[in-house]
Amino acid sequence: MKALKFALLGATALFALPALAATPAEVLDTYADVAEAGYSDALSTANDLQAAIDALIATPNAETLAAARAAWIAARAPYQQTEAFRFGNAVVDDWEGKVNAWPLDEGLIDYVDTAYGEESEENPFYAANIIANAKLEVAGETIDATEITPALLADQLQEAGGAETNVATGYHAIEFLLWGQDLNGTDAGAGAREATDFDPANCTNGNCDRRVAYLKAATELLITDLEEMVAAWANGGAAREDLASKGEAGGLATILTGMGSLSYGELAGERIKLGLMLHDPEEEHDCFSDNTHNSHYYDIVGIRNVYFGKYDGASAVSGASVADLVAAKDPALAEEVKAKLDATLAAAEAMKARAEGGESYDQMIGEGNEEGNAVIQAVVDALVDQTKSIERVVQTLGLEAIAFEGSDSLDNPSAVFE
Repeated sequence: MKALKFALLGATALFALPALAATPAEVLDTYADVAEAGYSDALSTANDLQAAIDALIATPNAETLAAARAAWIAARAPYQQTEAFRFGNAVVDDWEGKVNAWPLDEGLIDYVDTAYGEESEENPFYAANIIANAKLEVAGETIDATEITPALLADQLQEAGGAETNVATGYHAIEFLLWGQDLNGTDAGAGAREATDFDPANCTNGNCDRRVAYLKAATELLITDLEEMVAAWANGGAAREDLASKGEAGGLATILTGMGSLSYGELAGERIKLGLMLHDPEEEHDCFSDNTHNSHYYDIVGIRNVYFGKYDGASAVSGASVADLVAAKDPALAEEVKAKLDATLAAAEAMKARAEGGESYDQMIGEGNEEGNAVIQAVVDALVDQTKSIERVVQTLGLEAIAFEGSDSLDNPSAVFE
């Protein structure tokens, strides 16, 4: 991650604003309310996921496994809309890796196909398989995993050995357990784990009792982590207090930092363009479930939520917004930004429709799939284009330049292949 340069809003710029239908203070209140609502819905759907997983564990069959998978996909929709609160909010960024870190070396967790390999120079825990091994001695480190608990996952396995790809917690660890590896490359098909992998009485692939324990522990931990972030955005919570401490100047800078960094370096670059350049399904965000199209789509919706001060989930919120401030200062720019955000949403909707029509995201990025590649490139282009308009918003509101997150795939493409 490149260091971010936070913008400051000078008193002159503040007083230069005309009488507004919305004030910066009101915009910051709405922003925090949207965050609280989004994380609250993420928590609610995570509780639904836990109930579906409990049903799978109680009666492991194709129906309960399908229901648990559907609950996981449903839980992703509100969570992904919260990602626009990263990059400017340290409280969120310091926490986010617990729940949404990726990519992961799944051999840390469970059995994998032989093509995965047995070792990695970068990660001594690459194929540790904690589900099959109650005790591990790796790189001079001993881990007692006799009992698989949330504390074991969070404190000893997450980023074990200092490797960021040792992702033991969060949505993607649960995703891997529910689907298993996607061994189809850029051909059709997602992971195809059998429900009997969770049935100690009719166990497939061994260690079903420990796999159940891991799934339960990871889901419990996800809920605990989401509860922490809901509390952080509640009145008096750490995230709200941190936002307030920045004043109106720093608060507006935080909003635009999150919008621009997610739009450009993180989403357009690291999550989309990189995988498209490499035609590599290992670079897709929800790689086990083939749900990547939805994850990208809801990230884009989340950027819009922040800009327009509106969230349409179960905990619906609307109020004063950055869009209101821009409209008061420069109506033409306000129309430009809206048009750019609408164009990005349309490109994402085309991607989503194609995936739901039968061609998954990993197929779209496949080498030689010119039409699919073009659909994904259109999303990248729209995200990059809208970022340029977000930069103009920074200028119009009197902010100093903000250095949004970058990506080699956009800024230095040759470096990707070095």
